[in-house]
Amino acid sequence: MAKIEAARQRQSGAAATRKPRAAGVGAPDHALRIVGGLWKRTRLPVARMPGLRPTPDRVRETVFNWLGQDLSGWTCCDAFAGTGALGFEAASRGASAVTLIEQDRALVLQLAATKERLGADMVQIQRGDGVAALSRLPPGSQDVVFLDPPFDADLFGPALRAASGAVRPGAFVYLEAPAAWSDAMVDAWGLTVVRHLKAGAVHAHLLRKCDPVPHA
Repeated sequence: MAKIEAARQRQSGAAATRKPRAAGVGAPDHALRIVGGLWKRTRLPVARMPGLRPTPDRVRETVFNWLGQDLSGWTCCDAFAGTGALGFEAASRGASAVTLIEQDRALVLQLAATKERLGADMVQIQRGDGVAALSRLPPGSQDVVFLDPPFDADLFGPALRAASGAVRPGAFVYLEAPAAWSDAMVDAWGLTVVRHLKAGAVHAHLLRKCDPVPHA
């Protein structure tokens, strides 16, 4: 008993002299989950980084209800990937080619680790600027482009312009923004609003690329 008590005292003394951890430093990551498809309920890590704002599970579930549960054969691009939740969700639901674009090196490494863990061979990861990468995609090559740019950056117009060029007629652009966008606001890029959802401070939009107007 004396030995046990001595060990407890040593542990107590060590705890008393241990330096407190600074708030937020080394804090464990949290996670979200893939909502449907092949990897349903699989958890994706979410780094505790300023400005990182992954699309919540409930909103993603609604978005993929809008798009349809089965994305088999689709080509998709998540231009501001962050956690990759939108892109990995599309891949889970059958998309045949998914491009994740992210500028932050740590997030790119996390995306690569998730891709390897899932065996997601249909997913390609690029480090770089989302708008520039979208502009380099072949015109009309995408079935859906996901846009969730930083809300404090003036990227909505340039991102919508680039996304509109990348999607085929009749295809979709998903947009998250801090305010609602109307048909009049997206008409300049040949887009129209087909769905809208407000969830807290986030406005989620499903936009459709208009079919070309036939010449008379």
